[in-house]
Amino acid sequence: MSKNLHFVAVSGSLRKDSFNSAILRTALELLPENTTMEIASWNELPFYNGDFDLPISTFRPESVEKFRGRLKKADAIVIASPEYNYSIPGGLKNALDWASRGEDSPLLRKPVALMGASPGMWGSIRMQFAFHALFQAFDMKVVHKPEIMIAQVANKFDESGKFIDQVAIGLIKKKLQALKDLTLSLLVSH
Repeated sequence: MSKNLHFVAVSGSLRKDSFNSAILRTALELLPENTTMEIASWNELPFYNGDFDLPISTFRPESVEKFRGRLKKADAIVIASPEYNYSIPGGLKNALDWASRGEDSPLLRKPVALMGASPGMWGSIRMQFAFHALFQAFDMKVVHKPEIMIAQVANKFDESGKFIDQVAIGLIKKKLQALKDLTLSLLVSH
């Protein structure tokens, strides 16, 4: 099948020099054939408040609708995130809470690939474990292998800021291909 696919990527960090955002920019260069990807930011989202969500409110905040609209365009989602306090960063969780609400949730049953990088020795393993409950709640279709948990990430960039961990680069390329394969198989079965 030669259908063009569109991925939307989300970084778990808003930091200007975020390692995970840099890894997503690297992933843009590793996409399988006939696949595009954009990186969606959640930096303008307010804290989730059900009073400003449907059906209680007659509209969602504009920044929320914009974020949800970008996710809705995606055939699949890519998440790269650090680990904060052994779990998912609060800001990212807030963004996903906004995206998860309602029958029109752009996350429901979508294919997803998760990866993470951390300056520490654990490489985001606990954050990734915490995500499994969310993926189950959203009935997302997860690419489990290869696992990408980049430890001591600060040492994996050259002086110009280019990601140079060749093992991780190979794994990211395989993960993106696996996400494409899963997405295409789901499209065929529906």
